[in-house]
Amino acid sequence: MMQAKDYFEVGLKFHGHKCPAMPLGLRAGAAAMNALSVERSEDKELVMLVETGNDHAAGCFVDGLMTVTGCTYGKSNIQKLYYGKMAFTLIDTKKEKAVRVQLKTEFFGKMLQSPFVQQRKQGVPPQDVPANITDPLLEGVMNRAEEEFLVISPVFDYKFEKGKGIFDTDLCEACGERVFVHKLQNVKGKKVCIPCAEKLQ
Repeated sequence: MMQAKDYFEVGLKFHGHKCPAMPLGLRAGAAAMNALSVERSEDKELVMLVETGNDHAAGCFVDGLMTVTGCTYGKSNIQKLYYGKMAFTLIDTKKEKAVRVQLKTEFFGKMLQSPFVQQRKQGVPPQDVPANITDPLLEGVMNRAEEEFLVISPVFDYKFEKGKGIFDTDLCEACGERVFVHKLQNVKGKKVCIPCAEKLQ
């Protein structure tokens, strides 16, 4: 059974500051893994589709998800969908099963009214919000029952098509830099990288 608390300290170090959203990601990710009965992803055993964006509060949620699940951008087993929702789908690529987890609407609405968020709205960096505001929120997130703040779907079938990794490279005929071949484009009779293709068109 995955325990979010086992990843709390590494999550803080990875994320860089204390805030309630990162531990929410830890808790939600662990809940999804337990629903699927899976271990942390070493390679691409798990894939995650995250519904957050990049221009709203609580995006730190994703760092908690990455910490606990092992779904990372480096391994290319996480994808942002930019829906602006605090939700995600975790996929077990071996068994082709998945689960969707979201923050409860009422809970998340109340979180956005917290003193921490009020400070953030005023432009206070998260690391400068006083500990007497931040620490109780983190403790509350880490200790509350899942049913108080998460909606966990039933496990469902998910047909997953595994792609092949690209290992071959070639040189861009414009800038000379090495590029993985599937990203080279033919422009005006030259094989070029994407930035050079944009300049030549």
